[in-house]
Amino acid sequence: MKILVIHKKSFKILFVFLLTVIFLFSCKNISNINDDVLVVKLNTSKTFQTIRNFGASDAWSTQFVGKNWPEETKNKIAKLLFSTTNKTDGSPEGIGLTAWRFNIGAGSIEQGNNSQIKDEWRRAESFLTAKGTYDWNKQSGQLWFLKEAKNYGVKTFIGFVNSPPVYFTKNNKAWSADGISSNLAENNYVKYANFLSSVVKGIANKTGVNFNYISPFNEPQWDWKCCNQEGSPWNNKEIFDAVNAIDKSFKKNNISSKIEISEAGKIDALYSNADKANRGNQIAYFFDKNSDGFVGDLNSIPKKIAGHSYFSTWNLKNSINTRKQLNKKIQAVNSDLEYWMTEYCILENNERIKGNKRDLGIDAALYMARVIHSDLVFANASAWHWWLAISPYNYKDGLIYIDNNKFNGNYYESKMLWTLGHYSRFVKPEMKRIASTLTNFKEDNIDGVLQSSYMSNDEIVIVFVNQLNKSENIKISGIPEGFSSIELYQTTEDVTENLKKVSTINSNETFTLAKRSLVTCVLKK
Repeated sequence: MKILVIHKKSFKILFVFLLTVIFLFSCKNISNINDDVLVVKLNTSKTFQTIRNFGASDAWSTQFVGKNWPEETKNKIAKLLFSTTNKTDGSPEGIGLTAWRFNIGAGSIEQGNNSQIKDEWRRAESFLTAKGTYDWNKQSGQLWFLKEAKNYGVKTFIGFVNSPPVYFTKNNKAWSADGISSNLAENNYVKYANFLSSVVKGIANKTGVNFNYISPFNEPQWDWKCCNQEGSPWNNKEIFDAVNAIDKSFKKNNISSKIEISEAGKIDALYSNADKANRGNQIAYFFDKNSDGFVGDLNSIPKKIAGHSYFSTWNLKNSINTRKQLNKKIQAVNSDLEYWMTEYCILENNERIKGNKRDLGIDAALYMARVIHSDLVFANASAWHWWLAISPYNYKDGLIYIDNNKFNGNYYESKMLWTLGHYSRFVKPEMKRIASTLTNFKEDNIDGVLQSSYMSNDEIVIVFVNQLNKSENIKISGIPEGFSSIELYQTTEDVTENLKKVSTINSNETFTLAKRSLVTCVLKK
């Protein structure tokens, strides 16, 4: 028998070689694990803004749906918007909005074709009559949804005005003749203020809903000329004068509602002159104590400023920078101010998306999700509101779409509805946004996997947006003691997966984000 004899030196070389192979193989496996799992690291000791609410508006469709459509259909629509209960599989049956915006009409419907507003859906009734009396049976369709919101538990209500009543305007129309200044006649500022006080009282008596906020100046930067919808431009000095009149009226009539300003049509008008100096730089104009337009000491003015995210979402660098500049301006003028993003839909036409044409699918939903994320993370928005809760249009402006029929029809859920639900259903009022990081994705990289985190005493909510065409595995670290389980809710391009509860796992387990999806994690004790 031949015996193989290995020289001692050769054995040492072989041994070192084998150890090297084992080490490299182990490193490869470790590398694969790190590559395959993205880690979210929570820092619960570092907090940002307090979240107040997520909402949408009742313009324009609820005036017909709420008044004319069959009870069964409109009840199903209300359930989708407001419900906080779950289906038998644990999935939400609605998105649980926590704010509702009510359009206080100017009376263009009563004018009919003489209003010159071509689209009948964009005309609105007024509680005020030509005789100067009030008819609380007007706007009955909107009042139906307002009461449903209250019945479902919505706590925050905002009454917003596009145009003052036509009986008070310069041209007796709900739009501006010149687009240069407010369409409210100067001698009617007090009448407008008293109208708002009457509406707050009248709606409270009719529905039991007390408006938390009244927004008297919607998108004052735009000209609002004939003939698309109700609207009025406002210069800053005009807003200042009107706010003082409204504040006096609210005080005289014991109105607890606060005045929401300035509903800027684009956010750069809040921190710069933008393209209209007399309608820009509104944070400083209204809240800098050295400004001639300072209103921060009025009883009816809350410590917040409102703006709309239109025309600021592309390109991505600009999207981030505008929001950072907005937050920087607030910190410089008055760090106690909250920022509320109070209206957005997809108006943009860029290389990524076009506002025209309905999109019930995931493309528009992911675009929308990135805007929500950016407003919450870079602008520190405390509230986020979509534009049309219900839309009859062939446009990316609705959460729920309906047939263009004033009396009946079908309704269609969009992925945008459920995208908002990933926030509105789980990120509850008074939660605080907390610091969190994601391996391989810097905060300013908003074209990949996004995540933002929120915390209350007994829950932590993390919302993920995976814009990639591949799935990603996720693990959460930095979880405080006591949070033992994670509920996972998912929306994908699959028509059957809309805020679907997919599983409940232990807090130390890894889970997967499907490609092009949204996933909300709810960590519970």
